[in-house]
Amino acid sequence: MSYNILIVDDSPSMRQVIRRTIQISGFDVGQFFEVNNGKEALDLIDKEWVDIILSDINMPVMDGLTFIRLLQKDIITANIPVIVITTEGREACLKEFLDMGVASFLQKPFKPETIRNKLIEIIGSEQAPPDNNRTLNGYEF
Repeated sequence: MSYNILIVDDSPSMRQVIRRTIQISGFDVGQFFEVNNGKEALDLIDKEWVDIILSDINMPVMDGLTFIRLLQKDIITANIPVIVITTEGREACLKEFLDMGVASFLQKPFKPETIRNKLIEIIGSEQAPPDNNRTLNGYEF
């Protein structure tokens, strides 16, 4: 089964790193969608089916917190798993997201295998091993 993945981050380079990491992880991805902020993400979700969302917190126009709150209010989008990718480490902030139903957190900087492990955790089973000619270990983004 392929998954449509939405990456929400105002940094084009971070979106590229996340996308590339998922690609080399061996997941069966139907489509990647990338947007700059929560408002663009909501607009995209109105038009496209998304299975998993990876979102930053601090973004212009609409931040991750507001985006996730609005996502959770809609019965159609409330069950889309969200992985928050952030530099935020305060327990109170992270608890707020968990209370809202966020599936998981990933703190920057992160290792590529961490994204892979989070996706496996959420999807429920390992899709495919990474290509033998590539490695996920040893890099940090």
